[in-house]
Amino acid sequence: MNFKDKIVLVTGSNRGIGNEVVQALLQRGAKKIYAASRNPDSQPAISDSRVIPLKLDITDSDQIQNAVSMAQDIDILFNNAGIAAFTSLLDGPEDLLRRDMETNYFGTLNMIRAFVPVLEKKEQASIINVVTIGAFVNFPVLGGYCASKAAGFSMSQGIRTELKHKGISVHTINPGPIDTDMAKDFDAEKTAPAVAVENALGALESGELDVFPDAGSQQMIAVWKDNYLALEAMVANM
Repeated sequence: MNFKDKIVLVTGSNRGIGNEVVQALLQRGAKKIYAASRNPDSQPAISDSRVIPLKLDITDSDQIQNAVSMAQDIDILFNNAGIAAFTSLLDGPEDLLRRDMETNYFGTLNMIRAFVPVLEKKEQASIINVVTIGAFVNFPVLGGYCASKAAGFSMSQGIRTELKHKGISVHTINPGPIDTDMAKDFDAEKTAPAVAVENALGALESGELDVFPDAGSQQMIAVWKDNYLALEAMVANM
C-alpha cells in the first residue's frame, strides 16, 4: 500500500489514533484527507489545505450518506471511529453494551457498505479497520468493547473475502493499550499513539493485512497463537 497522492477518509480523526493518522498521512504525501468526526470543531487546527473537515457520526445513516456524497473520490477508507464502555458483560448496563456494538461493529460495517460503490470505481482501493488486540481476548473491564471488536475483526475477514476479486484490499490494525483519552482509565503500560500509528502505516506499506503495531499487541498475539487460553489467563485480573 502506498499513501502518496491518495485520497483518504479517516473517521474519528479529532483525537488519539485518528489525529495521528491524519498527521502521518500528510507526512506521507496524501493528496487529500477527509477528517471525519462527530464534532469537526474539536478537530485540532491543521493549516494544510489537503485536510477537509467532515461532520460524521457513523451511527447516523443520514450523515453517512452525506459523507458518501462529499467524498466520491476516495481511494482509502480508514475506519478508526470507536467507543469503549468500561463495564463488565454481566453487570454493565445493557444500553452501554449495545452502544459499543452499534458504533464499533454496525457503524463500521455501514460505512463499508456505503463506500464500497465509491471504492469499486478505483483501480486499487483499500479499507483499513482499526480493531484492537481485545478482539482476540476479552479484558474483563472492557467486556462489551472487546465483544464488539471481535465482531469487527470477524466482519473484516468476511468483507476481505467478499471484496477479494474487486481490487479492494481489507486490512486491520489491532493495537494493544495506547496512551489516548479512550484508554485513560485502563491500568496498563501504554504505547504513544504516534509510535503505534507510524508502526501501523509502515506495516501496511509493506503489505501486511492484519497489523499489530506495538509491543503489547505483539506480545499478546504471540501468546494467543501458541495457546489462546494462556492469553485469557494473562488478562483475567486486569
